Amino acid sequence: MQKINKPHFLTLPIVIFMCFYANAQGLLQNKNNFTRQDTLRGSITPEREWWDLTYYHLDIEVKPEEKFISGTNTIQYKVLLPRTIMQIDLQEPMEITKVTQNGKSLPVVRDGNAFFITLDKQNVGDINSIVVDYQGYPKEAKRAPWDGGFSWKKDKNGKHFIATSCQGLGASVWWPNKDHMYDEVDSMDISVTIPKGLMNVSNGRLKGVDKYEKTITTHWTVKNPINNYGVNVNIGDYVNFSEEFTGEKGKLDMDYWVLSYNLEKAKEQFKDAPKMMKAFEHWFGPYPFYEDSFKLVEVPYLGMEHQSSVTYGNQYINGYLGNDLSGTGWGLKFDFIIIHEGGHEWFANNITNKDIADMWIHEGFTAYSENLFLDYYYGKDASAEYVIGTRKRIQNDRPLIGEYGVNHEGSGDMYYKGANMLHTLRQLIEDDELWRQILRGLNKDFYHKTVTSKQIEDYISLKANKDLRAFFNQYLRTTKIPTLEYTIENKLLKFRYVNIVDGFDMPIEVEIDGKHEWIFPNSEWKTKPIITEEFAVDKDFYIYSKKL
Repeated sequence: MQKINKPHFLTLPIVIFMCFYANAQGLLQNKNNFTRQDTLRGSITPEREWWDLTYYHLDIEVKPEEKFISGTNTIQYKVLLPRTIMQIDLQEPMEITKVTQNGKSLPVVRDGNAFFITLDKQNVGDINSIVVDYQGYPKEAKRAPWDGGFSWKKDKNGKHFIATSCQGLGASVWWPNKDHMYDEVDSMDISVTIPKGLMNVSNGRLKGVDKYEKTITTHWTVKNPINNYGVNVNIGDYVNFSEEFTGEKGKLDMDYWVLSYNLEKAKEQFKDAPKMMKAFEHWFGPYPFYEDSFKLVEVPYLGMEHQSSVTYGNQYINGYLGNDLSGTGWGLKFDFIIIHEGGHEWFANNITNKDIADMWIHEGFTAYSENLFLDYYYGKDASAEYVIGTRKRIQNDRPLIGEYGVNHEGSGDMYYKGANMLHTLRQLIEDDELWRQILRGLNKDFYHKTVTSKQIEDYISLKANKDLRAFFNQYLRTTKIPTLEYTIENKLLKFRYVNIVDGFDMPIEVEIDGKHEWIFPNSEWKTKPIITEEFAVDKDFYIYSKKL
């Protein structure tokens, strides 16, 4: 099928740009040897599988001067199997001091970062709860959000400016929970006691503030399922402003919490937030958390996708700290953190990977959302230029999918290799409205669910009516980039794929003799008559090509 206005074509030789990908969040571990602690953290252990999370009430006090926190987490659950040993996670040096059920203290045995609690008899179908008391000096983030933990900072007026971030590392770095992605809590309350003169902003909606002589306690409530690493605490000299967005599900409250001296800058820069919401509701469907509102919260690090409490530290400038990651100029048309972290509300917070090995679902789709934002406001060509420009950041060091069951993420390429894979897939589908409906369908059919990569792959294959198994195996499970080898002799084009998995036969659009058309390479040599030697591969396809 001939396409119109397709100015981007790739000729050889190809220059491969290998550079450090500066935007990776999480632990992006490159390791081959895994310990018992990795398994306890990353697998659905017998001590996890028998109970289903239904509710948390996290009730803590934060003491900034001491960098110390203490409190309780009430964990409500439904009994699925008649077992009595429960695993709760809390990372060193934090400590669980007591666990009670129905007022009775329970035996607790620690194994590294996992605590095994012996309960009384549990009857299948019952809804029970335990109260976990804990305290300690949580890990301090040295380079948030990449290493995670608590950021204990001061603002320019010398006031405490504190925030949490824990993607990859896990929420158990600062509070006790069932720290595995497969089981999201259905709802939760978050109560945080802090010194008077500061404000805490967490997920969901503010229910109230209790004021005491020296402290205040903020109460936030979350109505929707939430993943553990999406839970956050943000403490500072905040002021608030808000607006109402009219979206696909009605009126959405959009609240902004910023340091008092940044109010005017925020009112200007945060105009990208409703623009983000409008574009992504178009592409992905309704914002998934109307009941909990949408918030942007200023923090002392770059930012993170905390559900309904997206954190922001991009210095009130466009791009990524003022830089265009694509090198095309288009990356300076928007505030990277507002758009990228906002996109995570659909991919990460609405659709969540069951195992962190499939984190590409979060980061690939969300990196791709950056160019969809551009597509919505600046057109398809701008969108394509941007995502193609990000290819220079792809290292192809290891596959996008990590090792299952050991809390192991895939390569940092999950961002822009993932985005370019999806951009390529859009070309294969050849129907932009169908592609939009697939993206919206993912968010509708997997609404508030945890998923596997295979579920996402199978869904797209079904809706696109294409067998995409080899396509996904190629881009997700290997570091191989398909290479089109070709020769032109005596007005005959000869071509084939190399560096591919079994069964890879992706058709591509090319320019031959000044005309756009499709060819259908596989591992075998094929031929096609050609009048001149004018030949180029459509740059929208993430492949290499090599003239022999």
